[in-house]
Amino acid sequence: MSARVTLYTRQGCHLCEAAREVVARVCDDLGETFDEVDVDGDEGLRERFTDEVPVTFVDGRQHDFWRVDERRLRSALGG
Repeated sequence: MSARVTLYTRQGCHLCEAAREVVARVCDDLGETFDEVDVDGDEGLRERFTDEVPVTFVDGRQHDFWRVDERRLRSALGG
């Protein structure tokens, strides 16, 4: 089963670190998993998301960028 949440990040990004903490906490609480993808490892992703990282997707749809709202993420995951 694939992860419902995908977090697009980059190295050295303080907003990415904060987003990762929220996503990890929510997913852990709800028994979900998440994938993390470094946008700088793929030219297409870097071009698409470079000014918006971190970007969070839930069930394949963009959910948030820059900051992750914990209540919204929990709601999107049914928690």
